[in-house]
Amino acid sequence: MDNVVRRDAGAPLAVRMRPAALDEVVGQQHLLGPGSPLRRLIEGSGAASVLLYGPPGTGKTTLAALISQATGRRFEALSALSAGVKEVRAVIDVARRRLSGGEQTVLFIDEVHRFSKTQQDALLAAVENRIVLLVGATTENPSFSVVSPLLSRSLVLQLQSLTESDLRQVLTRAVTDPRGLDGEYVVTDGALDHIIRIAGGDARRALTALEASAESSLDGTVDVELVEASVDKAAVRYDRAGDQHYDVISAFIKSIRGSDVDAALHYLARMLSAGEDPRFIARRLMIHASEDIGMADPTALQTATAAAQVVQLVGLPEGRLALAQATIHLATAPKSGAVITAIGAAMADVAAGKAGAVPPHLRDGHYAGAAQLGNAQGYRYPHDNKDGVLAQQYPPDELVGVDYYRPTEHGHEREIGSRVDKLRRIVRG
Repeated sequence: MDNVVRRDAGAPLAVRMRPAALDEVVGQQHLLGPGSPLRRLIEGSGAASVLLYGPPGTGKTTLAALISQATGRRFEALSALSAGVKEVRAVIDVARRRLSGGEQTVLFIDEVHRFSKTQQDALLAAVENRIVLLVGATTENPSFSVVSPLLSRSLVLQLQSLTESDLRQVLTRAVTDPRGLDGEYVVTDGALDHIIRIAGGDARRALTALEASAESSLDGTVDVELVEASVDKAAVRYDRAGDQHYDVISAFIKSIRGSDVDAALHYLARMLSAGEDPRFIARRLMIHASEDIGMADPTALQTATAAAQVVQLVGLPEGRLALAQATIHLATAPKSGAVITAIGAAMADVAAGKAGAVPPHLRDGHYAGAAQLGNAQGYRYPHDNKDGVLAQQYPPDELVGVDYYRPTEHGHEREIGSRVDKLRRIVRG
């Protein structure tokens, strides 16, 4: 332990407090149970390559180092931000020579999702032939960012954000451990609570906040006020280019669909705080207004479209007000999926070949010879009728009597439903 202290004395607190043994790992118990693939790897009895997928600060780099340390294998680390195919192949060549001498290599690749397809393909043979034991770390869902052949040759293990209890354990250890603050500071419970709250489940962020606060202390005390002055704002779990982008917008739309206005506003705030393009949010609101509300509240689409115009003309930060108004309107509006069901059924029939000839009386008659072809003959002009509607065939013969639009009993569609029934009876005679 003394060697570790001397070696890392000038490193950031988060680096100094990185677990040196499996029993120091906090959290991820779902992956570290007896007999689990990850525990077998760390204890030296596993042989499969792994992709560690999870948010920042959950221990991906730590676990990779522990795998190498426990197995006695040589540890090689590459970062996808700086390494290319040449560097990957060089490491594999070294690993191949070591293997001929009976020594195995753990190849850790941080941010593996940033590797191009060519770079990932360069790893395939080495992983398949176990020239290297690959440990890839990624904050993005490997299903979207890692090529299928490499994905099929690796165990995908999802790490979870640390709980409040986990973070408290990490921070408490850092306050007293010789590798950390070594008991030189008094950190109040309120300060710990605040750090945990702003860390967002990220141990690295929590330790960084603790270190910044301690460095600002003049009397060896770290309290809430000092933490607030030292740390700007909470971590936001959101990556505009990653799967969190899709997860959060999905939760946003599903919250609106489920009429949970408060959850919808939470996800809206989360996207805006993380710098999401407000035009993207506005587009999704417009789609949702037709997809999940439709004619149950025809004004929902107007509100969503108006919000999109405000965002385009005004921008942020003021544009967030229009997005919030649209979110509240859509979340509290009556819901109906009748619009998307109707167009979906109609397009399915077209795709199935149900697209007969347009009835002759509906065809264009504005050209010489149209009448001789029978086009536009016998068409009845609805406005000539006092009710503005009359009996006449509009669909192709194959689709006469087919109902695509089926109004619900929700909101405005309750009124539309009876009108649609009446119109169909008149039009179909």
